[in-house]
Amino acid sequence: MGRLISSASNPRLKLVRKLASGRQRAKLGLFVCEGEDLVAAGLAAGLQPVDALMDAERPVELDGLEGPEVVEPSLLAELSSLAHPPRVVAVFRRADLPRELDAAAGLALWRVGDPGNVGTLIRTADALGPAFVALSPECADPTSPKALRASMGAVFRVPMGSFDDAPKPWVGLVPRGSTALAEIELGDSATFVLGAERKGLPDDIASSCDVLASIPLADEAESLNVAAAGAIALYDLRRRRPSPRG
Repeated sequence: MGRLISSASNPRLKLVRKLASGRQRAKLGLFVCEGEDLVAAGLAAGLQPVDALMDAERPVELDGLEGPEVVEPSLLAELSSLAHPPRVVAVFRRADLPRELDAAAGLALWRVGDPGNVGTLIRTADALGPAFVALSPECADPTSPKALRASMGAVFRVPMGSFDDAPKPWVGLVPRGSTALAEIELGDSATFVLGAERKGLPDDIASSCDVLASIPLADEAESLNVAAAGAIALYDLRRRRPSPRG
């Protein structure tokens, strides 16, 4: 480990603070992971961080983490968005995340703006996949702090790409008025298209889907949380065609 960082003006600390901004994450192509679980997930996926910072008083050993800089605990705590300050923080490159949308199943998200939902859907794609997640403009940033925490490290394993690149056939999920999902005939591949909770899928996106499907709801229920709908859709596909993961 290098010298103790004891100044808030240290360039490494400045970079982490800067990456709290979504605009800066997009501009620099970098994002920050807080805590040993997220950092370990990145390392396990074969990624090497651009930089890593560790609490000088609470060091942690992580396989594959090379040369973290030690930081005064109070300074590391000031960088954190967590209720309890992390022991380690690492900066990773966005370009190193998986990007090939070549799985047989996937989720295409249309303007899903809540980072917790985006992160949860990435975690779902990991758990019920292999599956990809394709994101439209105006979706929440999957590398934002809240999305990363919700993904529980799945962001390092699930391929992500552009909404328009999601492979056909598209199965649009709508609250009501369509054939029940269980009655839809699904082939060897399917991309489930989900919209934001309030607005759902706009007419032009719905009309571009190969088929529309609904998850039957109780009469008094208005809709499902988008993350729940994505989980049900991937589970239904997995139930019909067991994953190679078993």
